[in-house]
Amino acid sequence: MAEDALRMIAESPKIDPPAAYTERSYVRSMAEYEVLYRRSIEQPEVFWSQVADELLWQSRGDTVISGSLPEFQFFPGSYINVCENCVDRFALNPATRNKVALFFEGEDGTRRTVTYLQLYDEVRRCANALSALGLKAGDVVCVYMQNLIETYVVLLACLRLGIVYNTVFAGFSAEALRERIVSSGAKAVVCANGSLRRGRVLRLKETVDDALTGVDRVEHVVVFRRLPDLETPMTPGRDHDYDTLLSAASTDCPPARLEANAPGLLIFTSGTTGKPKGIVHAGGGFLLGTYAYTKYQLDLRPEDVYWNTADIGWLTAHIFVLVGGLACGVTTVLYEGALDWPQPGRLYEVIQRYRVNKLFSAPTAYRMMLKHGEEVARRYDLSTLELLVSVGEPFNPEAWHWVRRVVGGGVAVINNTWGQTETGGTPLASLPGAVSMKPGSCGVPFFGHELDIVDRDGQPVPPGTPGYLVIRKPFPSLARDVYGDRQRYLQSYFSQIPGVYFTGDSAVRDEDGHFWVLGRVDDVINVSGHRISTMEMESSLIRHPAVVEAAVVGQSDEVRGQVPVAFVTLEKGYAPDDALVEALKQQVVHDIGSFARPARIYFVEAMPKTRSGKIIRRMLREILQTGEVRGDITGLEDWEIVERLVSELRDAAPGSG
Repeated sequence: MAEDALRMIAESPKIDPPAAYTERSYVRSMAEYEVLYRRSIEQPEVFWSQVADELLWQSRGDTVISGSLPEFQFFPGSYINVCENCVDRFALNPATRNKVALFFEGEDGTRRTVTYLQLYDEVRRCANALSALGLKAGDVVCVYMQNLIETYVVLLACLRLGIVYNTVFAGFSAEALRERIVSSGAKAVVCANGSLRRGRVLRLKETVDDALTGVDRVEHVVVFRRLPDLETPMTPGRDHDYDTLLSAASTDCPPARLEANAPGLLIFTSGTTGKPKGIVHAGGGFLLGTYAYTKYQLDLRPEDVYWNTADIGWLTAHIFVLVGGLACGVTTVLYEGALDWPQPGRLYEVIQRYRVNKLFSAPTAYRMMLKHGEEVARRYDLSTLELLVSVGEPFNPEAWHWVRRVVGGGVAVINNTWGQTETGGTPLASLPGAVSMKPGSCGVPFFGHELDIVDRDGQPVPPGTPGYLVIRKPFPSLARDVYGDRQRYLQSYFSQIPGVYFTGDSAVRDEDGHFWVLGRVDDVINVSGHRISTMEMESSLIRHPAVVEAAVVGQSDEVRGQVPVAFVTLEKGYAPDDALVEALKQQVVHDIGSFARPARIYFVEAMPKTRSGKIIRRMLREILQTGEVRGDITGLEDWEIVERLVSELRDAAPGSG
């Protein structure tokens, strides 16, 4: 990294949370955090036992943690049901049974409300319907649905029975869906017949039919008719109507007795090479960890109205809504569709309607707010917002300050977090009432999580020095396996530096103990012997007022080895002309040095992104090298963006900016 970037981290301002927020926080000062954190590292059994005490166990033994990385268990021989903790605990409590569990709003304006008691009845009916199809604990069910109440009902029913679910983003192609169905050995698929995205109808059932061509293992397909008027093909003997199945099912369904370390869910991550990895999370461990993350990092309380904008195809929705959020007994908003459709203020409109006070989204969404401008935000009453949480990509300081000032009224707490599909949560985050905010920082380690920054030999590096981010001790929500490929699990996460979990990310820890995650270890360009962080270049470009988003990748060069090539989306009102190209190149030269000057800058309408909002830079490299995307596309949110991007680059003049 250049000295300028390290200086920016060292000089980043500390912004204390407002006293009014701190007074209602679970942890109220940095001193209190440090005492509790030190105790949780020295005595992790005590900390996790205290978390476990707040949950409902079927039976609980004396052992809290057995083994160490990579072979470990939490509460081995103890039994706990995730669904019982997320639904029954509140549905059977007279004080909370009629409390709203889920507000739903569709892109087309459809609105519904479900209480905890209503959710309890629907989940039990669904569980009995799945059982009637012959599905049982240990079987895998693939769920291909968008953010719907019925999606949550299906997933909770699986958790109730011990069925291992595998959610697939309802925008993936038939090829991507087939890969996950086959790899997981799914016996059934549950899908919606269609979904809405920016006014378009996505025919999900037809995608399922295509995906199942030649796949014999799947015995049942259950179809929820989200769009009643949409013509939906049904295969006799295999396909079932969701409403018909549930209408015939009883509500008598006690939760299954499940060992805490038994597999609970599968989530696939896209690989840069080879097929996607099916990450296995233990049901009980996932509950234990996500409940703790959600309670302390979001300060979730019973009176909150909370909206996490993540799609259910992304693990964040499982961590902080399906399991963590419901286990905290809060009222949650579910939204189907694009956050700025059919008009730029749709996200604000939803916040205003439901009086949302805690919002969780990705930096991409926050930058979208900035792109649409302050005037749009000012049309709505956002005064209820107290906490704005971010995860997915580095949250650049410029957008951070804009969002806090405009969306958060200058007083909301911003909590920028870091986590991975494999961690099943966010090991790095602020405890929002205790830890001072630093724009761009990912906060501090969570209780019971021992993180470090090391060199190639695994030795700790001093504060202010970039290195590899590793985790030294197990925690409940850490992935337990790669489905069907134990060797890949061990190779991917535990072979690089013995004895630790290797995150694959580079990071810096500052003098105050805050961690700054810089990006993937392999997101580095070697230009004439100079190693340049792509994130550093992107941050430089984003500092220019014309730039909304930037992505930098390396392209082979006979003379310099590699040269940086930038992809940029522009603010409204800026023209992609030669003057702007030169201005952006000079911005990078000024911030980093002449060796980092982009060889080319392409102006694009949109970037290829995952469903979590991360820009897929590997696809940009492939398009540059071959003119097409040849690798794994299963993590892609919108294939049309890639097609448009390929066309734009094909039409661009050689050497153009």
